[in-house]
Amino acid sequence: MTSEPQLREVGKTGRAHGVRGDISVELLTDREERLAKGARLKIGARWVTVAAARVAGPRWLVHFEGFDDRTAVEVLQGQPMLAEPLPSVEGDDGMYVHNLVGAEVVDAAGVSYGRCTAVLANPAHDILELESGALVPVVFVVSSTAGQIVIAPPDGLFDLLD
Repeated sequence: MTSEPQLREVGKTGRAHGVRGDISVELLTDREERLAKGARLKIGARWVTVAAARVAGPRWLVHFEGFDDRTAVEVLQGQPMLAEPLPSVEGDDGMYVHNLVGAEVVDAAGVSYGRCTAVLANPAHDILELESGALVPVVFVVSSTAGQIVIAPPDGLFDLLD
């Protein structure tokens, strides 16, 4: 039995564009190589390969191999796009949701605040949701390693939970 690596959601398809099989895509990552020619994505139950992609305002227009008209590409509309994890890039200090969820949240003194259960999107900055219901803006994250998030919470952040 072979196991498929855990796929990551990297975007979402929108509506078909034009008559030649292009589709609008909202990219949910800053890694634009997810839409490079030859990149493989899983949409629904099928794997597709990017034939071409170009920026179109806040979205991308993508053409997948084998989807050469509007009718063919319409079956991909409104679905999440999944991809295999990318190898780590040296110097990449980004925080990724899949690494944060499930990690223990502690302060510099080692006081545990519980586990992170979700990362909430927020226009100003993302927010960690802890199992206690506490919300911690990511601006208070000092470091993140496998299984642990170290925060520097301001005084009073957790007072309302008592």
